[in-house]
Amino acid sequence: MRKLLHTADWQIGKTFGQFSPEDAAILTESRFQAVEALAALAAGRQVDAILVAGDVFDMQSVSDRTLHRLFHAMSGYGGPWLLLPGNHDAALAESVWTRIRHLGAAPDNVRLCLDNTPVLLESSKIAVLPAPLTQRITYDDLTQWFDRASSPEGYLRIGLAHGSIQGLLADNIDSSNPIAPDRAATARLDYLALGDWHGARRIDERTWYSGTPETDRFRANDSGNALLVELAPGQAPSVSTHRVSRHQWLSIRSSLYGATDTDQLLARLQDAGTDHVLQLRLEGQLSLTEYQRLQRALQQLQGKVRAMELDCESLRVEPSDDDLRQLHAEGYLAQTLEELRQLQQGEQSALARDALLILGGLLAETRPAAPTEDAGA
Repeated sequence: MRKLLHTADWQIGKTFGQFSPEDAAILTESRFQAVEALAALAAGRQVDAILVAGDVFDMQSVSDRTLHRLFHAMSGYGGPWLLLPGNHDAALAESVWTRIRHLGAAPDNVRLCLDNTPVLLESSKIAVLPAPLTQRITYDDLTQWFDRASSPEGYLRIGLAHGSIQGLLADNIDSSNPIAPDRAATARLDYLALGDWHGARRIDERTWYSGTPETDRFRANDSGNALLVELAPGQAPSVSTHRVSRHQWLSIRSSLYGATDTDQLLARLQDAGTDHVLQLRLEGQLSLTEYQRLQRALQQLQGKVRAMELDCESLRVEPSDDDLRQLHAEGYLAQTLEELRQLQQGEQSALARDALLILGGLLAETRPAAPTEDAGA
């Protein structure tokens, strides 16, 4: 029995520009931590090799420091690492891969699969057939050569590729970097390790996407895993999923029309912790008092979770009669609040809502204090 760890789409150097610089830096750092976790998993399971099916890097221009940091993160596993260029880090004439070679950054146990040359792992009798991308986009199936490639007798045949299995997308979409869905069969592969799809996905019993080991987007696609592949000659592989990701990305859309809806949303968010990355899309209509309560709760939540992306563009403020009474808003002030309420229905809705909230907050600060129990005694 031979064992491989299949991973892909590390996207080292990803910057997460949609979040604050502080949160983005931690999310960027977590990608190195995922590689450390992969090394520990591989060492603990005593695998014969780690296959990285493309997009090791998020861009060609990552710094030299990032390159050295990555190979240091890989040091926890001393067996073979096979790294394949994908569409984000294609093996161009001048690329991140040529810089790695110029720097001498990769240790001896790391194989850079930069051309269509089989990699023979003699100690485990495994032949890996790589299909590196040498440009970002191609419409040719770069795995075709697997069909005619020879391998030593008694060796397991493993394909390593990055691209889109044909037929997964809608019929009218011409996907780039295509891969034939039956490539494992036509090339007599024992296993085909794929990258590009960021979630773990089974195509057939011998063909799998591993997904990214550290979740990086708000999509329920079973990301954040690595695949442990156990192989024996003449048998279908045994593939098991192993959780690697530190962060959980959660997207919530909620319609709010009163205190009950707000309570239900806040109860749902109560268990969110420091490893959560949240996306909240809120719509509906709340009173000024209720909106302010929601604001305070979300400000506290932002200090608790790892990062939060908040969209309140479709959530309007409707000052209630109680709001106006509590704010002592009469005459010109009441008229201004009403105008801002109406403006929320136009192109400046977000600006009008923010102005209404600021005015409401100022009025709340200046309203008369409630009388004490012994007032007038």
